[in-house]
Amino acid sequence: MTSRDSTLRLATRGSDLALRQAATVSEALESRRRSVELLEVETTGDQIRDELIHRLGRTGAFVRALDERVLDGDADAGVHSLKDIPTEGGEEMVVAGVPDRGPAGDLLVTPDGKTLDELPDGATVGTSSLRREAQLRAERPDLTVVPLRGNVDTRVEKLLAPTLQREHEARSDAESERKERADDEDYEHPYDRTVEEWFNDLAEIERRALERDVETEYDAIVLAAAGLRRLGLHHHVRTVELDPERFVPSPGQGAIAVTAPDGEVAETINDAIDHPPTRVATTVERTVLAALGGGCVAPIGVHATVQGSTVRTTARILSRDGTDEVAATRDLPIHRHPDAAREFAEELREQGAAELIERAVSEAE
Repeated sequence: MTSRDSTLRLATRGSDLALRQAATVSEALESRRRSVELLEVETTGDQIRDELIHRLGRTGAFVRALDERVLDGDADAGVHSLKDIPTEGGEEMVVAGVPDRGPAGDLLVTPDGKTLDELPDGATVGTSSLRREAQLRAERPDLTVVPLRGNVDTRVEKLLAPTLQREHEARSDAESERKERADDEDYEHPYDRTVEEWFNDLAEIERRALERDVETEYDAIVLAAAGLRRLGLHHHVRTVELDPERFVPSPGQGAIAVTAPDGEVAETINDAIDHPPTRVATTVERTVLAALGGGCVAPIGVHATVQGSTVRTTARILSRDGTDEVAATRDLPIHRHPDAAREFAEELREQGAAELIERAVSEAE
């Protein structure tokens, strides 16, 4: 909303997850009788991605791509995943609103519902997160952790494709054999449905997976619980919640942020959608991350929850190979949570986090 126009224009990326998040913000604003228009900003595709990174830098490139549209006057605010917003953001924009947070943790996603302990030796696990990779290696050094890129639905399709394709082939072969042995009274068909009936019962994401060519067969992948739930995909995959005390989430994970220039629009958004407990918890997480530094290249997890007058905060900093770590949990006073978060970060640095981060930065260069 501006003084000239009662419609609040929200810039968002065009991915399914980004649109779902923007819709959540839109619904919250509309419940406060604000008219909302969504503006999709194209940030997908290799060429566009490379141009953004070249022009804006790798860190926060997509966030700044949306914010630039706001600063140019094409939109009034941008909708982001809070974990993607750099802690050293520019002064032109503020995080105007942080709605009630979704689940902050990570999920192990497998075709058959195995837990992390049940995965076979040397199992292939997909993730492109340095934090998740280091945490996986710390728990299971035998795992083969390999890159997994793409939107959430693309990643799920890559996981499901080999299993579904094998089942489709087995069902097709069995159906062909049934037709060949139609006169054999002793033949027992192994399936109770035809291939067509089986296919018709598949979810849309499973059908897309059937048609996907994949180079790597994953035994499991690790995804954020919030993204999977917002897309409604948790109904179509087998998941196991990873212990947030060990698989400490990324700062801000599960939270949505709306950025806007400081002023009337930011105040309007804040009044309408800001959730104080989420704001406090994510402020603590991002303050610890900023004070530690190295968040782009070092495996750092920080998770905070408001518990009455305190903010229970867990941090885990690892070497990139998961062999060394510094971890601690503290109850920080809520009335001075930003300062307490900085003090906690300094304590972590003195315990060895600074050396781990410096090593990670050196390895990334």
